[in-house]
Amino acid sequence: MELTRRTVLQTAAAAATASRTFAANDKIQAGFIGCGARAHELMAALGAQPGCAITKVCDAYSGRRERAQERLKSLGHTTAATADWREIINDKSLDAVVIASPDHWHKTHVLAALNAGKDIYCEKPLTYTVEDGLEILAATKRTGKILQVGSQGVSTQTQMKAREMIQAGKLGKVTMIRAAYNRNTASGAWIYPIPPDASPKTVDWAAFEGPAAKKYPFSLERFFRWRCYSEYSGGIATDLFVHLCTTIHFLMGAEAPTRVIAMGNLFRWKESRDVPDTLNAILEYPQGFTVNLSSTFNNQSSAESNFVFLGTEGTISLGWGDMTFSPETSNEDNAWIVASWPSHLEAAYWADPKVRAAERPALAKPSLKKGSETYQGQGLDATFTHFASWLESILTRKPHWENAERGHRAAACAHMVNRSVRERRMVEWDAAGDKMKG
Repeated sequence: MELTRRTVLQTAAAAATASRTFAANDKIQAGFIGCGARAHELMAALGAQPGCAITKVCDAYSGRRERAQERLKSLGHTTAATADWREIINDKSLDAVVIASPDHWHKTHVLAALNAGKDIYCEKPLTYTVEDGLEILAATKRTGKILQVGSQGVSTQTQMKAREMIQAGKLGKVTMIRAAYNRNTASGAWIYPIPPDASPKTVDWAAFEGPAAKKYPFSLERFFRWRCYSEYSGGIATDLFVHLCTTIHFLMGAEAPTRVIAMGNLFRWKESRDVPDTLNAILEYPQGFTVNLSSTFNNQSSAESNFVFLGTEGTISLGWGDMTFSPETSNEDNAWIVASWPSHLEAAYWADPKVRAAERPALAKPSLKKGSETYQGQGLDATFTHFASWLESILTRKPHWENAERGHRAAACAHMVNRSVRERRMVEWDAAGDKMKG
């Protein structure tokens, strides 16, 4: 769904005439499971939507609950808070749930919300394992509920424009894509500051650990820096590569790679983590292109970030708010080859007007050729428009492009990368079974 400002503003009006019935204020009633730093950004975006009321939030740290209520009050929302996520699920006044909990909780929270009849916005990655995705897909089909995944890049105008160009064939045949996401700070490596009041009195450790396979003693580092630990997160692959793969799938009309090989290690940020700080992967797709994914937390050169789509007729360089298309300018040049031929054969070669036109364009009649095209995104923030799409889907019952299937397969790319690193081998995808082979 490509949203304009008009579409966003029409969302509230549509609620009044939708076939579903909402609360008396004609707004979709939403709750939040998880109130971490990213969730607060989501609250700001969803809380500004005219057709939604955020009425309940949940988190295992009391400080986040308090700040969430304060933030939402400033946006005009009257919000209750709880430490128990099941209160969000069991609240019959809630139409929808935003799931912004740690990755290892996603399947539990998503399945519970679907079974309770609620529509869902789930932060990426949708899953902690590929198997989680199969369970979620089955549940969405059974319940018929809306599930949208939160890689908001696909709601930017620049990515929509790049998709339009690629699908129209402007790049020719795209055979290679490079995508990177680099950082060079402790915070960028998820070594976040810990609130001074955090303690067993303000943090519910058992509620955080939940379905994690292995249990640990109370740890503020694990609670506030959970992305650094494999018990709760897939690290760079699930936090950053999922964004990259979602965009690549969206632009290329792809679903999943056929095989993946990757390498990664922990070179610098060795305290308070066990997932790599440097990761490289190669993905091969059945449509006939390969993807090089890379990320390091040890350098933040802008020249090594974001996307490059390499086609036979042109290149797209794509950032998070800008996009440039550059046409190919290469020409055949066999001069150094035919210079080794007998002179009469060389002369005959250059006598052909088609050869001269192809290999000596500087000798052609003067003309103008269109050069690069640059686009800059402006207007509504991508997270805002992504949420507007979600609310529109709830009202119309027409899923956004980034539905459960797309979320499952983008996350699966990350799980294949991690498995390849862990097992030191190439990993293949079973398209029929929608899962990894072996």
